[in-house]
Amino acid sequence: MGKSVFVLEDDEGIRDVIILLLEEENYDVKGFASVEDFNLNAKNLQPDLFLLDVMLPDGSGMDVCGVLKKSENTKNIPVLMMSAHAKIAEINKSCNAQGFIAKPFDIYDLLKKVDSQLNLPS
Repeated sequence: MGKSVFVLEDDEGIRDVIILLLEEENYDVKGFASVEDFNLNAKNLQPDLFLLDVMLPDGSGMDVCGVLKKSENTKNIPVLMMSAHAKIAEINKSCNAQGFIAKPFDIYDLLKKVDSQLNLPS
């Protein structure tokens, strides 16, 4: 497998589609349905990219992004935020995400944004 992506998305159908799409592109993908699940299982792991939904049943992806960007271990890992409701200005104000994907998303746009973050020159 290639680079790793952690997907925090509460909608099982959307999460499954994203995981399938990214695995088809040879990414190693781990999915999480809630902030609690993410915090319990992703705490000591470092993916190459975080893909976070904004509205979650037990918190906000923007809060998760803020925590990730303040941590020494994860502050340099790119974050892409996803939402059907939030605006890019809100996200930029609340966390330093590297990008935004509006839902419903175009499959090719999602893949392009993920690829562009994971294939940046070091």
